[in-house]
Amino acid sequence: MIIFKLAVKSLAMRRVVTSLTIISIALSTALLMVVERVRVSAHDSFTGAISQTDLIIGARGGALPLLLNAVFHIGTPAANMKFATFEQIKADPKTAWAVPITMGDSHRGYRVVATTGDFFAHFRTRRDHILEFASGNFSEQTFTAVVGSSVARRLNYKLGDKLALSHGIGEVSFHNHDDHPFRVGGILQATGSPVDRSIFVPLSGIEAIHTGWHDGAPPRRDHAVPSDLLAAEKFVIDEISAVFVGARSKADILAMQRYWGDYKKEPLTAVIPGVALDELWEGLAYGEEALRLVAVFVVLVGLTGMLVSVYNSLNERRREMAILRSLGATPRVIFGLLVTEAGILVGLGAALGVVLTRVLLVGIQPMVANQFGFYLAVDGFSSVEIIYFCATLISGLLLGAIPAWRAYRQSLSDGLVIRL
Repeated sequence: MIIFKLAVKSLAMRRVVTSLTIISIALSTALLMVVERVRVSAHDSFTGAISQTDLIIGARGGALPLLLNAVFHIGTPAANMKFATFEQIKADPKTAWAVPITMGDSHRGYRVVATTGDFFAHFRTRRDHILEFASGNFSEQTFTAVVGSSVARRLNYKLGDKLALSHGIGEVSFHNHDDHPFRVGGILQATGSPVDRSIFVPLSGIEAIHTGWHDGAPPRRDHAVPSDLLAAEKFVIDEISAVFVGARSKADILAMQRYWGDYKKEPLTAVIPGVALDELWEGLAYGEEALRLVAVFVVLVGLTGMLVSVYNSLNERRREMAILRSLGATPRVIFGLLVTEAGILVGLGAALGVVLTRVLLVGIQPMVANQFGFYLAVDGFSSVEIIYFCATLISGLLLGAIPAWRAYRQSLSDGLVIRL
């Protein structure tokens, strides 16, 4: 207890250097914790974004591109599949539910997803969170749209507002469907998933705005069909981008994947989301490890700063150590004093780093959800974070033992000799 009090008073006498050292350790610890939390949250959010979907079926192509495009709206659809095939999938006795989606259009940089009302009944985010409406609802009326929470907030949309879709998925389009605007009929609550940055319309809406198009080119102005006539038509859906499928039994998933992957009437790809995500994480593993290694080196730099601070202070504290020795303090006491000082510096720095981590996570949580479409968890501590915290403390104590060992070996006369 006496050693601890002496260490506290000694650090208080050098409050400027002590404060800077604690802040340096806190910042480096916070960086390490934030990197780990972002990594874990990204894994959980990507997995939870499609948690209740057993299969994603689309045109023949790569499994990862299909998953990333259909769920996370990254990339473009390689090709479309026949709507008649979707009806066969839905009629399969092993299928509990099937939801079609069509993609390819956008609105001011946000993806547009054409689907049916079943999407909002079966799609889940963040493990088992249903899609809830903040206002309004989804309608099968041709020119009605549902907007995600981020879209509504950033574009300031309210129920009844009109919006025009753009052909293609870029922020800049060479053709806007201004002649067929959609009315906002529903606004979704925030989910911390790509749903927040999406706009949902009926399948008939996408068919309507492309009526009269040939080979990807729009009709001439004098041949355009008025919106009021299109809204009254019953459109025949020929093609869709992909299908989300829920199986009646988990034991049927592999059999369904093989069957639809080998479907004779049309070349298809059937993806189990969890398996495809494992492939994604394996591909990103090297990048994750590199980022984690950088964060670890930053922590080591912070701890090295603490070592340099304590080590350089020994020359200034030679007389202090000599006085303690003359009062009866043994070399072990001196060693324990300096190690305790290092422990206090690292402990306060790491603790402040944990607090700073939580503040940073709360601050960037909305930005991460809006910009990257995943939920950044803040509550609780993972086992890896606890290990990082303990490893930081132990490393600080070991580094603090270096100047303590030097002080341990100094004789009483070292502090009484005047050095020029």
